Amino acid sequence: MHLIFQFNTACEKAKAFTKKPTNDEFLEFYGLYKQATVGDCNVAQPCTTDFVAKAKYDAWSRHKGMSQDAAKQAYVATYQKYAPKYA
Repeated sequence: MHLIFQFNTACEKAKAFTKKPTNDEFLEFYGLYKQATVGDCNVAQPCTTDFVAKAKYDAWSRHKGMSQDAAKQAYVATYQKYAPKYA
């Protein structure tokens, strides 16, 4: 239960960043969030001309095989890494 609380808190605080993270940093959060909440990527790879969708797909797919709990822990660690810069 403690991990779920930490993860949910980190998600809410990351949404409230006062400055916008870089695209690469955003994708780091996105991939871990999707892995933590859904598990392994379960959508078809998007068209290569849709660069945003492709980047999100790749960010999520990078974590294939990672457990949802491990992804939650990694998300919390990522939040802690970037919070001083963006909170």
